[in-house]
Amino acid sequence: MTLFKHIVRWLRRLGVVLLVLLTFYFTLMAYHQLKPLPPGISHTSPVYQTDHVEFLRDLTHHADDERHVDQEIFDHIPQMIERADDFIVIDNFMINGLVNDPSKDYPTLSDNLVEQLIRKRDANPDMPMVVISDAINTGYGSYPAEWLDRLRDAEIDVVITILTPLRDSTPVYSSLWRMGPQWLGNLGGEWWENPFVDDGPKFNLGGYLELFNIKANHRKVVITERAALVASANAHDESGFHENVAFEINGPIIADLLRAEQAVIDLGDSGIQLPSYAPQEAPATGELNIQYTTERQTLYNVLDTIERAAEGDELWLAMYYLADREIVNALTDASQRGAQVSLILDPNKKAFGRDKSGLPNRPVVEELVEDTDGRIKVRWYDVEIEQFHPKMMMLRQANESTIISGSTNFTSRNMDNYNLEASLMISGPNDAEVMREVDDYFLMLWHNEGGDYTVEVDEYQNTLSEWQRVLYGVQAYLKLTTY
Repeated sequence: MTLFKHIVRWLRRLGVVLLVLLTFYFTLMAYHQLKPLPPGISHTSPVYQTDHVEFLRDLTHHADDERHVDQEIFDHIPQMIERADDFIVIDNFMINGLVNDPSKDYPTLSDNLVEQLIRKRDANPDMPMVVISDAINTGYGSYPAEWLDRLRDAEIDVVITILTPLRDSTPVYSSLWRMGPQWLGNLGGEWWENPFVDDGPKFNLGGYLELFNIKANHRKVVITERAALVASANAHDESGFHENVAFEINGPIIADLLRAEQAVIDLGDSGIQLPSYAPQEAPATGELNIQYTTERQTLYNVLDTIERAAEGDELWLAMYYLADREIVNALTDASQRGAQVSLILDPNKKAFGRDKSGLPNRPVVEELVEDTDGRIKVRWYDVEIEQFHPKMMMLRQANESTIISGSTNFTSRNMDNYNLEASLMISGPNDAEVMREVDDYFLMLWHNEGGDYTVEVDEYQNTLSEWQRVLYGVQAYLKLTTY
């Protein structure tokens, strides 16, 4: 009996300990899902009027069995840097030259950007220059960020974004991480295989554990006193063949971009203060309306725009990831109202040089086509080693068009205040130059004008089994995905 009593007593104590741990775990989970956002995160600018919005795109396509690369974005950024007189602020998710297969001869985007900034620093030793990026470039603290360290050596301020103040995008895992591994730092030697680059620098255990939080500063902006660029493109060599888009703007909206970037810096304790910006000229006027949004504020603009799509309107998407439930439902509703919904999507066969299973786009496409009896039209971008990486939507109505574009994939991870994201909304008459250029862009890709860009939906689409659908649904519900 004595032994039995000891076992019962031990089990009771164990039960109390488990109850305390579970209570703590679920309390952490709830708090880090619902806690207030840091100041300046999820920002919306006023609407400004302008006549200057420039559309840029990077395209890779195949014609006559040859790869053709046409880059406008990374040809334009050096011009912005060169023209800057007062300050340069860059926020870009990935700035590194690590690649899986050097024989692919990727464009050296990272070296080019770093060298351009260093030359600018040499010519302007007192100019404020700040580069903000994500911890992915350091393997989450596992190894030095070679390209960013070169900027530091040139006395350019570099900020690696601290993301722990943000809400948790993978709460089932992140709550466990916050209970212990978070406080252990970069524990363990650098002997874990790099999950992104086969022969890349090794991860330590702490870096690997932080990686599984799946949280990022995913913005891609360039800001000077003369202009700002809001893009979908990373300065990452292995992303050098990706299809991307960007828009350049100027005027008082620059101050809003700077405030949004100061909020990112203030997540950490670097103490860096960005320069203020006050345009000297009179308030801008023009036929175009522009608005800058970050994080979840972009979702509100996207849903409002889709809800305005009516019979006879055209709604276009060029998108890397499409999975957000509110957006998917809104697209279905728009199609049922009679809007022509046309999607150009990445087939999700590659990411960071690795093969992917087609999630999330292929099951989402299957659902959209089924639910609208084929009224929603889809074409896949015909990728090889690259990704179709834009995050752009256009609503074309009888007299006016609206464009939303930036770093924000149409997924809950990107839209729901988990990642740091940046987007621009542009509206104006259909005959405005930027509207005509974006409309031509969609039509060129859809109809393969001048090259082989897109293929029919059946080229990549596969029917999911009931088990695959259940697995996809469970993963999405528990947020155990990268999208």
